[in-house]
Amino acid sequence: MPVWPRRLTTGPFPRFYLDWLVLIALASVLVVRFAGGPFRRMAPYLDLALMGAAFLLLETKNIVQFALLFGTTWFVNSLVFAGVLLSVLAAIEVASRFRLPRPGLLFAALAASLVIAWAIPAESLLTLAPLPRFLAATVIAFMPIFFANLIFSQRFKTTASSTAAFAANLLGAMLGGAFEYTALITGYRFLLVVIGVLYALAVLVRHGLLGQPFGSD
Repeated sequence: MPVWPRRLTTGPFPRFYLDWLVLIALASVLVVRFAGGPFRRMAPYLDLALMGAAFLLLETKNIVQFALLFGTTWFVNSLVFAGVLLSVLAAIEVASRFRLPRPGLLFAALAASLVIAWAIPAESLLTLAPLPRFLAATVIAFMPIFFANLIFSQRFKTTASSTAAFAANLLGAMLGGAFEYTALITGYRFLLVVIGVLYALAVLVRHGLLGQPFGSD
């Protein structure tokens, strides 16, 4: 059985990566600032920024997990991206055709799916045959994405300014892309903890405990 890598490096975080991450973060802030308008317009959408960061980390975690389970090939990567897009499409269709439950229930479902993903280490799937391994990995990986998109769809419907809301979400996604490099120190499985923390912060923001309360756009 192949040895499952816990992390890519045990040494200090490379200074080269840190320098470029700072530059990318600054460039992202400037681009979103000019495209989305003043930051005060994005202030009511801090929860969407947190969701954007968490969602980007979910995508990263899934790409790495599938690569370790099935190999690092273009075909595997294309399956992951197709799965993400299908999960987004399924969430949009559900949100448009059915009345969604309260945000608290959706966040609880998302939290449960993250706990399941944490409780079932990816290396435990290596003992399965390729098809059952693929099916199990797909369910575990894309359940959080589906619930995350339901939450996003429900929240986005209530925004007063779709441009500012999307700009905040995009800025969060760019910052989430920077957060993914923490996996060089902690390992990619730990990204699930970071994702859970980001969504927990989004819940607090929606209830007005860390900023503008949800629904007061």
